Amino acid sequence: MRGLQAAGGAPLTGDIENGAAPAAPLAARRIAVLAVIVPIVYALDLATKTLVLKTLEGREPVVVIPGLLQFRVIFNSGAAFGLGTGMTIIFTCVAATVVVAILRTARNLRSLPWAITLSLLLSGALGNLTDRIFRWPSGFGSGRSAPLQGHVVDFVETFPGYFPIWNVADSAIVCGGILAVFLAWRGYQIDGTRDTGAEKEAKENANG
Repeated sequence: MRGLQAAGGAPLTGDIENGAAPAAPLAARRIAVLAVIVPIVYALDLATKTLVLKTLEGREPVVVIPGLLQFRVIFNSGAAFGLGTGMTIIFTCVAATVVVAILRTARNLRSLPWAITLSLLLSGALGNLTDRIFRWPSGFGSGRSAPLQGHVVDFVETFPGYFPIWNVADSAIVCGGILAVFLAWRGYQIDGTRDTGAEKEAKENANG
């Protein structure tokens, strides 16, 4: 069995128990990873935004490392790192679509690396989506005339003047995106298998 799995590109460790991969238990455990990581990252994003709004909004930047790192509150109507300013409602719809897509994909999730990756992407998307829905000028209070167009709170400024300001949700999205590209490049699949190209090479050799 293990020989066949190795030849087919399936993982031999981590997601395999007694030479077989029980789908339901593995999926449940990997979804449990999402259930742990997503609330932690989301809460961290919300807590840091709330803290900086109370302590730094309308004030001069707080320099942590001169020329390298400082905290300064801005309200971003664009995407992560200030990209696409003025297209707020589009990014709101994109973020909502990403959240739905990740939740649907999670049904087939049996890979721990992909569980971590999707957790970062989902928590980041939810963090900024919350701002789009509830922060000014969106929201449900009086004078809020721009539904789904709330501005995202950014506050971490690295290399001031040279690099866009970001927040915890942005960093989670970027880290998740980098991991997704790496996993795809290495052939790791959502279902816990790994496509090493062995089958394709074997077929080419057989035909040749």
